[in-house]
Amino acid sequence: MANQPVYNFNAGPAVLPKPVMEQAQAEFVDFRGCGYGLAEASHRSSVFEPVIAEAEADIRKLMGISDDYAVLFLQGGASLQFAMVPMNLYVPGKKMQYANTGSWTTGAIKEAKLFGEVDVVYDGKDVNFTTIGEVADWELDPDASYVYLCSNNTIFGTEYHEFPLTGDVPLIADMSSDIMSRPVDVSNFGMIFAGAQKNLGPAGVTLVIIRKDLLARCPATVPTMLRYSTHADKGSMFNTPPCFAIYMVGLVAKWLIAQGGLEAIEARNSEKSEMLYECIDSSRLYVGTTAAADRSRMNVTFRLTTDELEGAFIKQATAAGLIGLKGHRSVGGCRASIYNAMPLEGVETLVSFMREFERNNG
Repeated sequence: MANQPVYNFNAGPAVLPKPVMEQAQAEFVDFRGCGYGLAEASHRSSVFEPVIAEAEADIRKLMGISDDYAVLFLQGGASLQFAMVPMNLYVPGKKMQYANTGSWTTGAIKEAKLFGEVDVVYDGKDVNFTTIGEVADWELDPDASYVYLCSNNTIFGTEYHEFPLTGDVPLIADMSSDIMSRPVDVSNFGMIFAGAQKNLGPAGVTLVIIRKDLLARCPATVPTMLRYSTHADKGSMFNTPPCFAIYMVGLVAKWLIAQGGLEAIEARNSEKSEMLYECIDSSRLYVGTTAAADRSRMNVTFRLTTDELEGAFIKQATAAGLIGLKGHRSVGGCRASIYNAMPLEGVETLVSFMREFERNNG
């Protein structure tokens, strides 16, 4: 494999832009001429302060985030947000409404039930999460604490192509696996969060974008460290933040700006996913696993006609430098995660391999 390119289709931690990795490598030992690495720097130092400030500014620029929102860099992954959201935003007596589209929302619902009444406005469990359904069919309560969804499901390969308009009820979105893959109107959301390790950077930091008026909702009984207001008041530096991971997210944001912003990256993501889905749909060997209307542009899931062929496909793909194509352990099959950083050449190489494999095994 040393003499051929390797394309990383893992779902997360996942592929990062090569220029970002090369810049981090060049700056790792001597960060911007300071004589030591950023991983060694104090988070209170003049070395790190501009790093976190630039990262926030570039994220605001890319996503069009107004001053009505706080941008936070937290720890604990998206999984901690499953509990922090109800902990901070549940209003006693006002139910929390959740759309269940897979494993990550199932986990979020479990945590929310620890704090109050949960109303599931959509449950895809009966159709094995192969479709999202129509958001217009949800029975939304105008007096709910909030409405919660996961914009892209990495395991089952579905993605919201439109979001519900919830009016005065805050819409909360876990965008861990498709954040910054396309433009979204942040003003339609009360809060957006994303674990970095799928589309933003390495594991270790979670991006939280929260409307500032919601910070006051938090009950006095919530521990200090678990309050969004704590981190907003301290500029994400109440405790030592994951400095190097924030630096990497900042580099990815600058890379996205250099690509032309989210409109340009959306066009590229559409081209990549359409190419791969066309290969699947025109085949007799490969079968897509999700409803066409709800297909993810980030995580393309498919099966082969037999388990034996799937095993051979993954083994031969790995040998050809196409790694990470085995589906999630809970569902099996195959999955190609083609996040922002996956180059078009990677998808072209995968499609070429898939067609050759079908010719040899069809």
